[in-house]
Amino acid sequence: MSIIRPFKGFRPLPIHGAQVAAKPYDVLNSEEARNEAQGNPISFLHVGKPEIDLPAEISLYDARVYEKGNENLQKLVADGILKQDTHPCLYLYAQTMGTRTQYGIVGCVSVQEYLDGTIKKHELTRPDKEDDRTRHILTTNAHTGPIFLTYHAERQIDDIIEHVRLSPPPVDFVADDEVRHQFWIIEDTKTINAIQETFHQVRFLYIADGHHRAAAAARAAKEKSTANPHHTGNEEYSFFLAVLFPHNQVRIFEYNRVVKDLKGHSAENLLETLKKEFDVRASTTPVNPEHKGEFGMYLKQQWYKLVAHPHLLVNTDLVGHLDVSILQDRVLAPILGINDPRTDKRIDFVGGIRGVKELERRVNSGEM
Repeated sequence: MSIIRPFKGFRPLPIHGAQVAAKPYDVLNSEEARNEAQGNPISFLHVGKPEIDLPAEISLYDARVYEKGNENLQKLVADGILKQDTHPCLYLYAQTMGTRTQYGIVGCVSVQEYLDGTIKKHELTRPDKEDDRTRHILTTNAHTGPIFLTYHAERQIDDIIEHVRLSPPPVDFVADDEVRHQFWIIEDTKTINAIQETFHQVRFLYIADGHHRAAAAARAAKEKSTANPHHTGNEEYSFFLAVLFPHNQVRIFEYNRVVKDLKGHSAENLLETLKKEFDVRASTTPVNPEHKGEFGMYLKQQWYKLVAHPHLLVNTDLVGHLDVSILQDRVLAPILGINDPRTDKRIDFVGGIRGVKELERRVNSGEM
């Protein structure tokens, strides 16, 4: 059973939708967020990345950063930019990139179902990022970014979505990255009940993106429940914000790794070492892996295609034969000395939507 609960959301007035909308907090670094929010005082980046309104030398984890986020959120509400719905609703959110559109139900899902495994995880979290989002939730007393969940498509939910989207969306705009965003309010009690009843038949939900936010939501809920002598499990803090897309609509981008150094290896030595377990070939164009066991690597302004030797792909361990495991177990740990990517400061991650140019930029700059 999967629980989805309506809530009284704070939404921008339609005329402000495009200005308020912002990329997720972990897609931009602080400098990029400052530039993106420049001249736009109502960008939600002022809430999600409030360090942009403080001196650059202040630590990202300084208490003043979280307090500023709360201050900015309250100002958006006080100024009437964000207005709370008067009764609990569900919402429909659509993203269109090129010719592909995905429709997701926005609602609150259960912390307990996250803890008991009804909401499935697939990656471990980094303690510093988990701590950061926990403090952000507790200081703002809000979930300011949804967790991206997917589920096995259900015809009944598809039919409801088809009906809802027949009406004009209150918010409809195309962002600077050419992604179209549309948003509908589902306030009819009969429709909300039908969605909830159908999700009761959905066995599992799967986190596609937002592991740190989900873990932080669970930690914040635990802290709040411990402080509440009358805790029942039905409080708002026992649920967190999510958008749920059917599996047959979602497109999930790669999550690339960038590494600060080669742990004493020269580029030539690294390539020779990799050849023990991979076919390594130089490429004149960026490598976009198309098959299992393929990897792209950018080193010294040169792209390489790495193809794992067959013995690495024969593994009865369900997790051990995944490409991400091959990369960790055969390259990052034994060759580059990155044993725990959650805590090692020599590795960072770049979402695939940013493209290969971002990977090349960070390597060519000498940063990675």
